[in-house]
Amino acid sequence: MIICKTPREIEIMREAGRIVALTHQELKKYIQPGITTKELDHIAETFIRKHGAIPSFKGYNGFRGSICTSVNEELVHGIPGDRVLREGDIISIDIGAKYNGYHGDSAWTYPVGKISEEAQKLLDVTEEALYRGLQEAKPGARLTNISHAIQTYVEAHNFSVVREYVGHGIGQDLHEDPQIPHYGPPNKGPRLKPGMVLCIEPMVNAGSRYVRTLEDNWTVVTVDGKLCAHFEHTIAITETGYEILTTL
Repeated sequence: MIICKTPREIEIMREAGRIVALTHQELKKYIQPGITTKELDHIAETFIRKHGAIPSFKGYNGFRGSICTSVNEELVHGIPGDRVLREGDIISIDIGAKYNGYHGDSAWTYPVGKISEEAQKLLDVTEEALYRGLQEAKPGARLTNISHAIQTYVEAHNFSVVREYVGHGIGQDLHEDPQIPHYGPPNKGPRLKPGMVLCIEPMVNAGSRYVRTLEDNWTVVTVDGKLCAHFEHTIAITETGYEILTTL
């Protein structure tokens, strides 16, 4: 069941999203060669709590970190630890914050120092794919118009869309209906309505679309070991289009 939010609920989620966006902004200062993913996690948790929220991911289904830190061939759900970032890496950071009972959720993939042209293209295409999808987020439109726009743009640049992981609704629960694939034909699925709050989050591989989960039962990596990227915003469907909640 898709839960449409009231204006008051969206107001709370707007603040949750703002805290997520501020946390991303804070972490960007520290993403450089030599820092560990565990140090980034500590910075993020301290910052989120300082702003009156709690990390959405900490303890979620047993997850140990406050944020997800996925490096290079790691797509999503990377557990913060002793891994040291190196020049030329890329790191996807997924941040969730729960404020007054409601969640905000956003992921971004960042360069570590100077990165290769291929890596930069992957980041650029994945970020643009997110916004291509968001252009289709409007009341009355079918959900998979978002999916189709993302897939079409990504594949036009010879990258692959991951199919095992999808976007989702969000609210008092971190993951709510509907599930939102980032591939598929247009004009399918439910019609978008004002009050829906959705996480759109294309996950894109430089090589094949196939992924697998490591023995830690969390970290998802590309099967071919090639780079991948992940960009995500939480949005609210409005009377005329959409509003990004995870922004400043």
